[in-house]
Amino acid sequence: MSAKHVNPTRMELTRLKGKLAMAVRGHKLLKDKRDELMRQFLDLVRENKELREKVEAGIAAANQNFVLARSVMSDETLKVALMTPKQEVYLETETKNIMSVEVPVFHYKTRSSDANDIYSYGLAFTSGDLDDAVKSLADILPDMLRLAECEKSCQLMAAEIEKTRRRVNALEHVVIPETRQNIRYITMKLDENERSSQTRLMKVKDMMLESAHHYKEREEEIVPVVEEI
Repeated sequence: MSAKHVNPTRMELTRLKGKLAMAVRGHKLLKDKRDELMRQFLDLVRENKELREKVEAGIAAANQNFVLARSVMSDETLKVALMTPKQEVYLETETKNIMSVEVPVFHYKTRSSDANDIYSYGLAFTSGDLDDAVKSLADILPDMLRLAECEKSCQLMAAEIEKTRRRVNALEHVVIPETRQNIRYITMKLDENERSSQTRLMKVKDMMLESAHHYKEREEEIVPVVEEI
């Protein structure tokens, strides 16, 4: 908003001063929020990097063991061994608030609490490499869920950081400077009006004094004439 469109009144000046105080306070709060979001975002990014490397290494190991198992087992035997899963996983989701950002939190539980109750086949006719492949996949399941949490949280927090950054920039480079400019404009106009009013009052006072002086002189001229009559 340009200063020339501002109504230069004391009421408008009071309103703009309140707006400026609120904008300055909001700017500080948003900067603090942005900085804290950035700190937690960087922590999540580092954790996400470590988890991705760990999960990718686990998947690579499982794939390698699975390839070795296929090399020593027939396709029919392998299909029958993996046809029916032995373990079941139940996933529960909820959200957690991080600086006004709702990030997901995953909780899971298995049908059986036994960590070795994951093999859906007998061990007599299968390869040990298949056991290692299934075990590798079971071991990286918690890390995969945590990786999903981190990646989604990073996406949501990155969007919130960008939104907060735009608001901070808008307040810092647009709202606060324009409000201060308008306050200066109104202050100058009010001071100018006050000086003009004082000048007019002084002029009126001089005119009244001059009129009173002329009236007194006329009275002094009239008195001798009356006395002579």
